[in-house]
Amino acid sequence: MATKPDSVFRSLDRKAAAIVEFTLRQYRTRTSTWVVLGVGFTALALIFLIYIDVMASEFESVDNDGDSFDSDGDGYPTGQERKLGTDPFSDESHPGMFDPPIEPEPASKYINEDGFDWDVTASFGEQSTGYDDDGDCLNSNRTASQKDTNENGIPCDVSIQRFTSPTGEIVIQIFADEGVDEDPDEDAYTREAIHLGFVLSIGKLGFVLLLGIFLPLFMATGLIRDEMTSGTMHYMLAKPVARSEVFLYRTLGYLGIVWPYVIVLGILGALVSGFVGSGDDLFRFADLGVWLAIVFATMMATLVYGMLFNALGVLWKYGIILAIPFAAWELGMALLSMGAPDATILRFSVIGWALMIIDSVAMMVWPNLDTFILMGEWGGGGQGSDIFGSSSLQGSVPLSFFSSKPGLGLSAFASTIVATLVLLIQAVVFWFIGGALFKGKEIQ
Repeated sequence: MATKPDSVFRSLDRKAAAIVEFTLRQYRTRTSTWVVLGVGFTALALIFLIYIDVMASEFESVDNDGDSFDSDGDGYPTGQERKLGTDPFSDESHPGMFDPPIEPEPASKYINEDGFDWDVTASFGEQSTGYDDDGDCLNSNRTASQKDTNENGIPCDVSIQRFTSPTGEIVIQIFADEGVDEDPDEDAYTREAIHLGFVLSIGKLGFVLLLGIFLPLFMATGLIRDEMTSGTMHYMLAKPVARSEVFLYRTLGYLGIVWPYVIVLGILGALVSGFVGSGDDLFRFADLGVWLAIVFATMMATLVYGMLFNALGVLWKYGIILAIPFAAWELGMALLSMGAPDATILRFSVIGWALMIIDSVAMMVWPNLDTFILMGEWGGGGQGSDIFGSSSLQGSVPLSFFSSKPGLGLSAFASTIVATLVLLIQAVVFWFIGGALFKGKEIQ
């Protein structure tokens, strides 16, 4: 069999493979590598255990509209008396006086009996939604004006109005007819809100922030510097290979360890949350798209941070000291992205673009997320404006915090593409900077 002729590309492949393989072998044989990976796994595992424990808990159901109470002490809940037309505030008027008499219904029947029936499709303007499940608004004893207290011309509905204020802020107002969707199921809503909030929070803070910065901080900062200090860099540079190539190939070796690690953790996270938060189904397949975005965003973050921290290590032998302030800056940007995703300063960070990928994909996978948050903030009539969420359903406030818009004014898909391209450009820029710094360093 004829030997393939040597070429520039085959020579390049051999050099790259040799340096990458050498880097991987170094990582596999170092105790520090497994300590760092173990710490990351342990931290995420503890968070998942907390999530499992919370999801296994029961959340108290609350009678939001008070129709389960027996206000007049006649043994009949208020909701039953309203439905049958008797006076719920007089013990001399109740269904037991009918001929034939009607037995009292259990009070539990009037708890969570009128949950959300929202189907919101309009982005702006006014839309009618909701339905009176328990019939206290549609009651034939009520007048037409009593059935249309929001005065939108539609009896027993919820009117949602979205408009832009003079300052450019999107304002959402909810006007519900009295007795419509006023008693939601707290357990069902809270459980779903906690699940969605957990996926977003663990993806943003656990994967992109923690793993995205923690792994390259301890594994990439010394990729070049350690070899320069130990004197082994002479062996890599003994062959005709450019220093910028060595910088790149060392980083690729680091990614050969980090990326499979992130993928495995992402798969485990998807499996845990998919089964634990499954609800009525065996597994939540719909969430897999968000987990794919989380893994991809984390991989992009570890790439950019790896290039940056590697360059800082080349710049100074104590490069990790230079990296720590930058990590603190990125933490601040991560928190800012959840409160003000359209802030201009986020464009001068790495994590802002990485988190944008998760936010964009979440908009595509969970198209009704905004409506779901709106339900919880309204809470069957609550204002949802209290910073502690006392007037909102449990879980809606943290979910609203971790859910953000991309902030570019583009579609979700376009925002994903733009964010990915920006991160790739950042990685290339840091590669060139690191390579330039490495070229100017004298090997002792």
